[in-house]
Amino acid sequence: MSVLVVGSVALDSVRTPFGTAERVLGGSATYFSVAASFFTEVDLVAVVGDDFSEDHIRFLESRGIDLAGLQRVPGETFFWEGVYSQDLNQRETLETKLNVFEEFRPRIPASYRQDEYIFLGNIDPELQIEVLDQVESPRFVACDTMNYWIEGKPEALRRVLERVDILLINDSEVRELSGETNLLKGARRIIEMGPSILVVKRGEYGALMFSEKSTFWAPAYLLDEVFDPTGAGDSFAGGFLGYLSKSGSLDDEDLKRAIIFGSAIASFIVEDFSLNRLRTLSYQAIEDRFMEFRRLTHFSV
Repeated sequence: MSVLVVGSVALDSVRTPFGTAERVLGGSATYFSVAASFFTEVDLVAVVGDDFSEDHIRFLESRGIDLAGLQRVPGETFFWEGVYSQDLNQRETLETKLNVFEEFRPRIPASYRQDEYIFLGNIDPELQIEVLDQVESPRFVACDTMNYWIEGKPEALRRVLERVDILLINDSEVRELSGETNLLKGARRIIEMGPSILVVKRGEYGALMFSEKSTFWAPAYLLDEVFDPTGAGDSFAGGFLGYLSKSGSLDDEDLKRAIIFGSAIASFIVEDFSLNRLRTLSYQAIEDRFMEFRRLTHFSV
């Protein structure tokens, strides 16, 4: 069972208190795809320029990611540069160049249109709608968005939310989208907009999952060192949806396990710059960390 992801593939330059990485592989769809590939097959739809390295292509292919939907066009690949504060909780964007991503129109290959699991990365809601119009009968659609689209295209975003099963955003985006300062009230209002499940990504404070019937909280994994938090949220989403695709189940317990697998993947990505840590990661290491999460949160009644 494959997961279809549509989003950005980028080159990033990142500076943290622990070092600098120049023009390394990045982009929301990239982090999602590589994380999800530990659990399931992945079909990637994105665009890159002619400056995109063949080494990056080979790495993605080595993870079993299908690149038939990766458009390669003349020009430069989407580029982002940022710097993180000492505690890594704040980052400043120094430069964003959309480049070829500015004219990106998702074209879903015929072989992808029957994929049952869809992830709409953080792109223009109008493009997210175009993707939904091209797929046939998805079983489960997950979506990401951000403040820029909440403020700039609220009506298009509302149309997207009416067609998705799950929304993954952070707590400030919950408050802005819902108009509620209280997170629980905000979650209830967003669920009324369409998604049956809301996952709130809270960085070092873990993740919250809300549905009409239940609430679930998972802590973040405690690490001795964090080098680069770039892509942690997208990797979390990849682990989350990748596990659901593998399990083939959407019941409450599988959703909870998916949250923990997503958190486990995210805890690895921050241990090095870019996707370097995932290049050497084994599935057994992911399962071991999953069990560590269980021990971390277990108590007897």
